[in-house]
Amino acid sequence: MSERNRIALLIDCDNVSHNSIEGVIEELSKFGMVNIRHAHGDWKSPSLSGWIDRLHPHAIRPMQQFAYTKGKNATDSAMIIDAMDLLYSNAVDTFALMTSDSDFTPLVMRLLESGLPVYGFGEKKTPQPFVDACSTFIYTENLANEKEGKEATKQPAKTGKAKLRQDAALVKLLRTAVEKTSDDDDWALMSKVGNYISNNSSFSPINYGYKKLGDLIRATELFETEMRNDGNSLYIKDVRK
Repeated sequence: MSERNRIALLIDCDNVSHNSIEGVIEELSKFGMVNIRHAHGDWKSPSLSGWIDRLHPHAIRPMQQFAYTKGKNATDSAMIIDAMDLLYSNAVDTFALMTSDSDFTPLVMRLLESGLPVYGFGEKKTPQPFVDACSTFIYTENLANEKEGKEATKQPAKTGKAKLRQDAALVKLLRTAVEKTSDDDDWALMSKVGNYISNNSSFSPINYGYKKLGDLIRATELFETEMRNDGNSLYIKDVRK
């Protein structure tokens, strides 16, 4: 993704904490310009007081949605309408949804059908269907900044080798990605491995405490690694080969 990649960040303030917003924006900035930042919620509600202090520092536009009917989540509908308006405006190349609500799963699938990637950010309580639907999903607890407030969660330590190897789904994903992208000599270029994983899952190494996929792969000690092309290309190989 280039710096010209335009990203729309839509936040469901009713279902996600404000503590990680700084980390979310920093993560998205790696992929392009977050030129649209909308925070949806009923701003008359005391429960959103923490979000109010985050709006101006991060140039986030509050989108007011009154709760007309008790027990009904009007914010969800407003956010979906906002997303579809942006989709048809052709002013967005990528969507980012910050929510822990699985009700947005159909929206993610609709955006993906239009050929746009969707990054998901939510708390660990987020239902699996929404997590799996996103192009990439990152748990916000892994992006929380201690400077954001006393309630912020300290970033978790990196998952160790033993626990990484015990994660059967992770091991299968990594081994399959290497196998499918390797050359005849069983070595695979890291960039191809990363692309395969991105195209087939919502996986992110950040959820395991690692900033880069290569660092996580090295930590498992299930693969050999080798730098080539004057240290510009990382190749990996399944140790079983």
